[in-house]
Amino acid sequence: MAKLAFITGGTKGIGKAVASCLAGAGYNLLLTYGSDHAAAVATAGAIRAAHGVSVSVLQASIEDVRSIDVIDAYLKERMMMPDAVVLNAGLTCRTPFERMTPAAWEHVFFANIHFPVFLLQRIAGRIPAGGSVTFTGSLMGIVPHATSLAYGVSKAAVHALTGNLVKFLSPVGIRVNAVAPGFVDTEWQKDKPADIRRSIEGKVALGRFCRPDEVAEVYKMLIENTCFNGEVIVVSGGYSYK
Repeated sequence: MAKLAFITGGTKGIGKAVASCLAGAGYNLLLTYGSDHAAAVATAGAIRAAHGVSVSVLQASIEDVRSIDVIDAYLKERMMMPDAVVLNAGLTCRTPFERMTPAAWEHVFFANIHFPVFLLQRIAGRIPAGGSVTFTGSLMGIVPHATSLAYGVSKAAVHALTGNLVKFLSPVGIRVNAVAPGFVDTEWQKDKPADIRRSIEGKVALGRFCRPDEVAEVYKMLIENTCFNGEVIVVSGGYSYK
């Protein structure tokens, strides 16, 4: 029987790459998206055609607490038991520190920390023993970065959450890990001005951004290798080594 992977933010960027990678390994998919319905349907169709697996999409914004109810109800109504949960969706805020407001700070933390915590609280009982949870952390949660203070600190919290949740979920046979990507060549990064890209590449030992498929393989490893538990795996191409 095919396994099921549930991926938040699974129709674009890293989430899309992870979805394609897991589909290639035979997983059926449930992917959430924020607002771009057309892109979500197109992604689902392409993965379905390429790998012959079942792919469902569900609109569920990480900025809206009601989306937890939407996801929970969807899983219950269809009696879905995800073997792999990938909590990938996130957002950033590039407001400079001196102009940051409490509301903007809380907005980032709600999306990146509070939403996945309380979503997982609701659906953990539907993950079978032997299943796994994988978070998307970030290199910016490890290496200080001047672009987004709220994002970097919230992703550091994701890394701490990963280890702490092991205490709660290991007793029921669920492993918890995280991937901390560096600069990945997704839609989000492709819009960067050429001079900024060159500056970043100059700090990476490999001299380039990671490809989404390279990062996706690490998620697959964490999901399928049952020795990984409580780990945060950095995938950066050697950022700051050059």
